[in-house]
Amino acid sequence: MKTDPEKMISLKYDDMFHEVFSCETVIRQFLSDVLGIPPESIRTARLVTPRLWKRCRRQKLGILDIALELNDDTRVNVELQVRMQQQWVKRQLFYLAKMYEEDLKTGEQYGRLKKCISIGILDFPLLEGEEYHSVCLLRDERGRELTELWELHIIELRKNLHGDRLDDWIRLFHAKSREELDMLATKNRGLAEAAGIMKRMSLGKTLRYRYEAHLKAKRDRRGEDAYIRDQGRIEGIALGKAENILQLLADLGEIPDTLKGQIQKETDPQVLSRWLKAAARAGSIAEFEKQA
Repeated sequence: MKTDPEKMISLKYDDMFHEVFSCETVIRQFLSDVLGIPPESIRTARLVTPRLWKRCRRQKLGILDIALELNDDTRVNVELQVRMQQQWVKRQLFYLAKMYEEDLKTGEQYGRLKKCISIGILDFPLLEGEEYHSVCLLRDERGRELTELWELHIIELRKNLHGDRLDDWIRLFHAKSREELDMLATKNRGLAEAAGIMKRMSLGKTLRYRYEAHLKAKRDRRGEDAYIRDQGRIEGIALGKAENILQLLADLGEIPDTLKGQIQKETDPQVLSRWLKAAARAGSIAEFEKQA
C-alpha cells in the first residue's frame, strides 16, 4: 500500500489515541488544559491499569481507555467515544463509580476514598447549548456543592470553537494533514509532542493498513445501517397498508384465514396499494378476492 506522507491518521482512531495519550508530556498538558490547573502543579501523571476489576463473575467489567493518578492520588479516566451511544451517560457513571470504589478493601474506612475525575471526549452531540466543554458536579437544587469527589467532564468535538483553552486540542482531533499538525505544534510542548507522535505513526505501513481497513469498515457499517433503516421503513409501510386492508374487509364480513394470512405476508407496497383500492371499492369479500 502506498503511503501519503501528507495525510495523517486521525487522533480519533483508537490505536492513535492510545499511543498519543500514553505520552506523559501530552497527558499532563491535556489534563492541565481540561482541569484548569498549571502543568507544574501536576508532579506525576502515571498510567495505571486500564482495566477495572470486578468483584464477581456476573458483574459487568468496566474497561477504561486511559486511567491515571495525579500527585494527590486523584484518579482520572480519559475516554474517547466516536460512535453515538444511547446510554453513554449511564455507562460513564458506572465507570466512575467503579473507579471510585475499586481500591477500597474490605474493612477499610471510607476516608480512604479518593477524588475521581472522568473525561469523556465525544465525536457526537450530547448536551444542549453551544458549550463544547461541560463540567458536571454533585450539587443540590440550589447549586451548593455536596462533594468534590466526583467530577465528570464532557468534551463534544462536533460543536463550534469559541476561544477556550481547549480549542487547539479540538483542532488536533480534527487534524487531517501535516500542515495542520505543524500549526498546532507551535502552541505548547504537549501539543508539539502529540503532533510529532501522530506524524511518526502515520508513516507506518502496518498502522496505515489497519486504519484504512477501519475506515472501510465504518463506510460498510453506514451502508448496512442505511439499508436496515430503509428496509424497516418499507416493512412499516407494508404493515400499515395490510392493516388498513383488513379493517376495510372486516366491515364486509368475516375474513377467511387464508386470505388474512396472504394479506399479512405480502411485502410489495405496489401490490398492497392495489389491494387497498380494491378493498375500498368492494361490496363483499368475494368481490374483493375477484378484483384482487
